[in-house]
Amino acid sequence: MFQKKNTNNAQVESVNSNSTPSCKPIKYPDSNSTLKFTRHQLREQYEEDEQKDIFGLFLLKTANQWLKEASKRPIPKMLFDEFWYEGELCILFADSNVGKSILAVQIGNSIASGIKVPGFKLDAVKQPILYFDFELSDKQFENRYSINYANHYDFDSNFLRVEINPNAEIPPKQSFERYLGESIEKSINRTGSRILIIDNITYLRSETEKAKDALPLMKELKALKQKYDLSILALAHTPKRDMAKPLTRNDLQGSKMLMNFTDSSFAIGESFVCKSFRYLKQIKGRQAEKNYEGDNVCLCQIHKPENFLEFELLDYGIESEHLKELPFELLNDNLVDKVKNLYNTGMKQREIAEQLKLSVGTVNKYIKR
Repeated sequence: MFQKKNTNNAQVESVNSNSTPSCKPIKYPDSNSTLKFTRHQLREQYEEDEQKDIFGLFLLKTANQWLKEASKRPIPKMLFDEFWYEGELCILFADSNVGKSILAVQIGNSIASGIKVPGFKLDAVKQPILYFDFELSDKQFENRYSINYANHYDFDSNFLRVEINPNAEIPPKQSFERYLGESIEKSINRTGSRILIIDNITYLRSETEKAKDALPLMKELKALKQKYDLSILALAHTPKRDMAKPLTRNDLQGSKMLMNFTDSSFAIGESFVCKSFRYLKQIKGRQAEKNYEGDNVCLCQIHKPENFLEFELLDYGIESEHLKELPFELLNDNLVDKVKNLYNTGMKQREIAEQLKLSVGTVNKYIKR
């Protein structure tokens, strides 16, 4: 909090007589002089105060200083391939019952054990992770990671799962959200974990689709990330969407405000080719080029070979081939004409599909229409 300066004259005189100002002010020329400051004068002032680069809300340094200090910190490593890097606030979003929690637990288990998810890269060292589970009960969690509630999967001790304590009492005159934030911070301090997975952010704010509620939420997560040098994976829902259209940032609940505060984001899509198929698509990334976009999504299936429910990477594919096809009566006649015209020039169906971002089956239907 900013404190109002005490303007008591006696106190001001005492300060002036007993202390030396940390920064010598530049004397302004009088009205008869030319208003001109030399670079030497400005540099002299900055050098006298070079250790104090905090200006209220700002940190001010030269571009070279920023680069020099950044070079001393380690290069961010992959936590889950190019989808999520160290030091990032990342959002994973999808529709309900598509497998967000299944994939999130799999990612957390990978980091905790130091063993990569098959088919995906992991550069980070083995370390403790905090998995805040606001979705499943302990019995539901047991069902997923056991065989008929027996023969439990053996998680690494670095995997720390957190539930809401049903007997906890919120302190008087304190909101649930505030108490929740303080409890998360205590968990970080107690465990020393720097990897957080939050399943899901809807629990942190009940109205994340509204900008006024999304903004404070993302500010809190961002502040925690910077304070403790965290890597955060937050799960989120998609509102009702057109399943015939590709996944975009606009499909994230509260998309505009939430997406602006994230460092990276990826989504899970449900395939209409096979109901057990899922695909992973990058939506936003800052560390590297997005390699898993619409023309190269990761095609997976959810399966449980023994006592661990997981995503299995099958192949790479084109998103359009897994989208719901529109009924003929809703099709754009111009698109149908484009398909037929390209076909008449001698192009093959797969070439047409790749050019127009359609499935081969859809191209065949258009040709026969």
